[in-house]
Amino acid sequence: MSKMTLLAVLAHPDDESFGMGGTLALYASRGVDVHLVCATRGEVGEVAPELLKGFESIAQLRESELRCAAGVLGLTGVHFLDYRDSGMPGSADNTHPQALAAQPLDEVAAKVVRYIRELKPQVVLTFDPIGGYRHPDHIAIQQATVRAFEQAGNPEFAPESLPVYTPDRLYFHKMPNGLLKFAVKFLPFIGKDPHKFGNNGDIDLVPIAEVNFPTHARINIRSVLKKKEKAGACHASQGGGRMGGGMVSLLMRLFSGTESYMRAYPLAVKDEKLAVDLFR
Repeated sequence: MSKMTLLAVLAHPDDESFGMGGTLALYASRGVDVHLVCATRGEVGEVAPELLKGFESIAQLRESELRCAAGVLGLTGVHFLDYRDSGMPGSADNTHPQALAAQPLDEVAAKVVRYIRELKPQVVLTFDPIGGYRHPDHIAIQQATVRAFEQAGNPEFAPESLPVYTPDRLYFHKMPNGLLKFAVKFLPFIGKDPHKFGNNGDIDLVPIAEVNFPTHARINIRSVLKKKEKAGACHASQGGGRMGGGMVSLLMRLFSGTESYMRAYPLAVKDEKLAVDLFR
């Protein structure tokens, strides 16, 4: 039997830890080769000036944070597509010539295809169709990953790349919908606006909470939860390690014991049993 390999295709440094970090750590601990393709280096993310000491740019800092997290999670390899962070919806960064969200779909997909053919993963992971919280880069890399998954076995697509290969499964990571719905109701009680969530107040949780993709797999990550938290703490520039105490911390921990996925391929059948292993 060939070596088991899992490939996560994401947009920015920190996506691998804050989202599916438990899943990546769990499979790495089981001896699976876990690879990450990261489309950008998070150049547009806001960073406290004191954290930039010793770094030439935000991109350099955030790559360093990602490599710290990769070591904690046990990733086999980290691979960059070298696009630029596109920023949040409607920002001027969306139209930068190197912005991920501004690139032709097939161009990005061809780069992902190369890694699929080279690494030969049985399982590919990426964002859900709305990119978790509608970030343009999340949506762009999700669409490119779907296209790459579909075309990696087509010899006419990116023919200059490696020999064709088709993975067994494609999964989309799901945001915890129950937590989102609770947050929309709870945040006003502590003086927070769910329409203006996040460090910059640029995430509207209300319409996001109304989207609930089906769950086809739920992975128990309790055994590696400390690794996920430690990996998140590597991303200090993005708030990692600052969960704090109180009710918010308690709620986060209550919802953090599992990570959920929608299976895009093969398509699920009616009344299919919920999977607890992405490889089966």
